[in-house]
Formats: sequence, structure tokens, C-alpha cells
Amino acid sequence: MWEFSVGLYMINVWPDSLLFAAIYGAVESASTALFGPLVGRWVDKFSYVKILRVWLVTQNLSFMIAGATVMALLIYPDLKLTSFYAFVLLIILTNISGALGVLSTLAGTILVERDWVVVISEGHSPEVLTNMNSVIRRIDLFSKLCAPVVTGFIISFVSLKASALTLVLWNTISVWLEYWLFISVYNGIPALGESSQRKISRPSQSDLEGTGTSTSEGRSSLLSKDENDSEFAEESWITGVIKMVSRIPYVRAWSVYLQQDVVLPGVSLALLYFTVLSFGTLMTATLEWEGIPAYTIGIARGISAAIGISATVVYPVLQAHILTLRTGLWSIWCQWTFLILCVASIWIHNSLWSAYMLMAGVATSRLGLWMFDLAVIQQMQDQVPESDRCVVGGVQNSLQSSMDLMGYVMGIIISNPQEFWKLILVSFAMATLAALLYTLHVYRVRKHLLHFEKLAFVLKCFTSSQSENS
Repeated sequence: MWEFSVGLYMINVWPDSLLFAAIYGAVESASTALFGPLVGRWVDKFSYVKILRVWLVTQNLSFMIAGATVMALLIYPDLKLTSFYAFVLLIILTNISGALGVLSTLAGTILVERDWVVVISEGHSPEVLTNMNSVIRRIDLFSKLCAPVVTGFIISFVSLKASALTLVLWNTISVWLEYWLFISVYNGIPALGESSQRKISRPSQSDLEGTGTSTSEGRSSLLSKDENDSEFAEESWITGVIKMVSRIPYVRAWSVYLQQDVVLPGVSLALLYFTVLSFGTLMTATLEWEGIPAYTIGIARGISAAIGISATVVYPVLQAHILTLRTGLWSIWCQWTFLILCVASIWIHNSLWSAYMLMAGVATSRLGLWMFDLAVIQQMQDQVPESDRCVVGGVQNSLQSSMDLMGYVMGIIISNPQEFWKLILVSFAMATLAALLYTLHVYRVRKHLLHFEKLAFVLKCFTSSQSENS
């Protein structure tokens, strides 16, 4: 609900500009980009039950505070004139609480999608992991279908204040239901309890590196007694600095990520976040500025989510026939093809038709996007070791948020809704680069992209059949 509503709140608080919507998006994305790797390491360190409690309490409390501050801004629309400092304080509080809510949501995403799913599917056929990923994404998209539609109708037919109040009440009630559901799954699957115990008892990477460092320092001290060579001392100093930097949790997390075989697919997925071509804050605020009713935007976003749900149904079927790697290739180029509609909308002079064409292009592109998302996630689940899984998941989300942040920075630089077409072109260019990078990865792995020998065989059969008919 918050993800959809925040853009509408910000364009209402500061009309005729995308500035506040872009600033909020930038703060949210920057927090995940900076702290995502650390969140991944934190999830990897503590027990599942502790993570569940901290995640759900922090997430729901943060969104309750954000909803309350937005209500205050909406109830007192002249606050920026009568008490500017109070207005700024409420805006800052809204941004910080929203960012905290997103960070805690990230912890839950890493826990469930990167860890629990793999643990539960261990010992079963690969199809089980594929189907579980699809079902989880389907549930996520179904929520994204219902929430915008409900919120859009509340905003259009009641008020923005009522939608903010609904957000606060929903988070107050849902936290108890969420915890009960998750703890029931944890208690009902013994493999999760066993995995949690392994995590706690497993020595941390820093401990292992500390042992190795002390051993190497001992050797260095023995050698230094035998040799007084200044060059050796200089090398030892440089080595010590490098080791000290590499022990920083943030640097170590990125080092682990860059050693994986799935770096290129991860970067390709992250580049798709450098976009305004989604029903996010900037595009929602722009559509509102163009006069599209909130309930229409909500319905369009719901349709987009419904197409995303269909992607979770198509993905297992496609993956069973052409495997995960090629499914990702077909999916990302499918998304790219539908995004051409968004580019074409720039040259439509009727603003209403242009807006509907933009929404249509974004909605239909979700078919390829979510299949590609599932393909990349499954490649990471299959190829990343258990000890690195949460760390890699945290860095991946950090990278995605960095790209998301760059999109919002573009929105701050180009904050005039009339120049939104420039943001569309940059977003399409990033989608093209992502598709090319993933294509390069597929070529590196398979050494080819198309089965030209099969194509030649089909053409030969077709030619022979034509000659027989003649």
C-alpha cells in the first residue's frame, strides 16, 4: 500500500513538481544501496526466529510512523507557510521511517526468498524449487494487484487522508497475523530449525580470517627477525593495509559477490531498476499530474500485477523446456520488445492517449520482467554456496537499489513532469544494456545463442517439401 501511495502523497504535498517524490525515492534507494550488504550479513548471522521478530516489528512500526506523518502533512496543508521547520521535520521523518521500513522488508525478502526456499526444497527435484519461486512471486504480485486497486479507490472516492489512516491501521493489525503465519511455517518444517542451528554454530568468516591473519603475522614476525630488508617491510605494510580493508564487512560482502559465476545476470537484473518505466513513485506522480484519476492508475497497476502473476505461471513451463539460462534470455528480450510501446508514447500528441500507451507498455513488459527476475534468482540459488547465500542476496539488493537511486537522481535533475519523456529514453537505454549484458553471459556459458544447425535443418525440410509439391 505504501509503495503505491507515497508518490500520490508527495505530489499532493508539493504540487506541480516531482521533486519531493524523487527525493523520497532517492532516500529509500540510497538506504538499501548503502546498508543492503550489511543487512545480508546480519540475516546470515542470527537465528531465523530473531530475524523474524526484528523484521516484522521494525517494518510495520516504520510504516505506521510514515502513515501518521503523512496524515499530519495532509491535515495541515498550509504548514509549509505557517511553520516551515515543522513541515521540514515531518518530511524528514516520513523519509527516514519509509527507508527503515524498506530495509526491514529487505531482511525478510533475503530470509524467505534466498534462504528458506532453498532449505525447504533440498532433497527434492529441481522442479520443486522452480515451482516454489513461482508461487512466492505470485503471492507477492497478487498483493501488489490488490493493494493499489483498494488504495486507489479509497483515494478517489474518499480522500488521501483516509488512505493514510487505512495504511496505519493495516500495519497495526497485520503484524500479528504475519508473525503467526511465518512462525507456523518455521515450526512445521524441521529443516528450517536445523538450518537455523547450523547458522548459529557456524564460525563467522571474520573469525576464520582473524585466525589466518594472526598466523600470518606470527610468520612475518619470525621472518623479520631473520631479515631486515626494507623492501620486505614495505610489502608487509601494504599487505597489512589490504587485509585490514578487506576485513571491513561492506568490502568483504562485495568481494564475495564479485567472486560468483552469476555476476553478469545479477548486474543485468540490477540495470532494470535504473528506470522510471514502472508503476513506482515517479511515474505514478507524473500520471497524477497529467490528470489520470488515482483509481485508474490503481487499476492499471493491478493489471500490471496480473500480467506479472501470469509470468509466474508461464515461467515453470518455459523453464522445464529450455532450462533456466535460456528462459532468462527469452524473457529479457520479451520485456525489451514491450517497452518499445513506452518509447512510442513520446510521439503521441494527445496526452491522454500517450499516458494510456505508456501504462500499457509498462504493464505488458511485466511478463518478461518477472520471468527474468525468477530466472536470475534461481541461477543464484543453484550456483551460490549456502555460506554465501544471504550475503550475495544482500549485495544484489544493494546493487539494485543503487540503480534505483540513480533513477530517482534523474528525477531530481529532471523534475518537470513535462520532460518525463527524457527519463523514458534513458530507462529504455538501460533495459537495452541489461539485455545485451545477459546475452553476453549466455554466449559465454553456452558458446552460442541460437541452434543454427537446427534452423538449417528446418529450412532444408521446408525447401524439400516445397520442391516435392511443385
